[in-house]
Amino acid sequence: MDNLTHTAVGLFLSRIGLGRWSPRGTAILLIAANIPDIDLVTLAGGPLNYLHYHRHITHSIAAMPVMALAAVAIVRFTGRKHVRWIGAFLAALIAVGSHLLLDWTNVYGVRLFLPFSGEWLRADTTNVIDLWILAVAVIGIAGPFLARLVGSEISSSSSRDRHHGRGFAWFALLFIFAYNSGRAVLHARAVAALGSHLYGDSTPLRVAALPDAANPFKWRGIVETADSYVVQEVNLANDSAVERASFFPKASPDPAIAAASTTLAFQEFLRFSQYPLWRVTPNPAVENGKIVEAIDMRFGTPAAPGFMARAVVDPNLRVTDATFQFGPLRPR
Repeated sequence: MDNLTHTAVGLFLSRIGLGRWSPRGTAILLIAANIPDIDLVTLAGGPLNYLHYHRHITHSIAAMPVMALAAVAIVRFTGRKHVRWIGAFLAALIAVGSHLLLDWTNVYGVRLFLPFSGEWLRADTTNVIDLWILAVAVIGIAGPFLARLVGSEISSSSSRDRHHGRGFAWFALLFIFAYNSGRAVLHARAVAALGSHLYGDSTPLRVAALPDAANPFKWRGIVETADSYVVQEVNLANDSAVERASFFPKASPDPAIAAASTTLAFQEFLRFSQYPLWRVTPNPAVENGKIVEAIDMRFGTPAAPGFMARAVVDPNLRVTDATFQFGPLRPR
């Protein structure tokens, strides 16, 4: 999820009581709710390096205690103030767990069982940025300040100040839980709708339903058949459910694909990509040369790719250049 959502969840956890488990508990929870995303620094090594390390070990169950302890240590030693280590550690562990759980719900996924397994796990129930969750997060953050402003015009209550924002925090956390549960039900319906159709004369080999950022009833379906990928719109608010479709034929077997697959860029991409579409086209710059591309259909189409690897293969099946980039590859 986006870091505003993670930050808001850390704040809500503090307001429902976890912040009182240690001095400076709120600061600890805010950092712990975001600390797995410290892997952002790997972007300095380039897109391929970031693809490898993003949501890597920092997003694993095995690293949760380390991440929690790091959050406590940052607050303790930068603030130079006492913390209650056991209470702070347990609160931070819950906040780190909230980060992993929220990231698991979206399309990108997480590798929870590193270093023992690099399998990507994802629920596909929410977008990386979900507007409903963001809206409730904003209400949960701003609501207590508005309530205090109104309340101050009526009366003064030390109890209200002591539990400032608890009700809004519980509301926001329960909403996020209920919303994701509802999204899971809708996701199952979308997957069932996609899997119950023929696509041309082909039956689906596997299907995915990817969430819309704003409309819980709208899903972007990806259907793999024997010879193509189908991008299919699904709107569960309509009786017909499955709407317009776009077909993207798979590439025929080609030695150039095998050559490109041996490169680091493609190996890393294929470890991440769940629905890779291959394209092989002639290289206009080299006679009998080829350009091999692989596109992750979860994040775009060949016309507008989001994750894409590209290799230049010469007539002797030697790869002269292999790159990965977020979005269309720029000419160099």
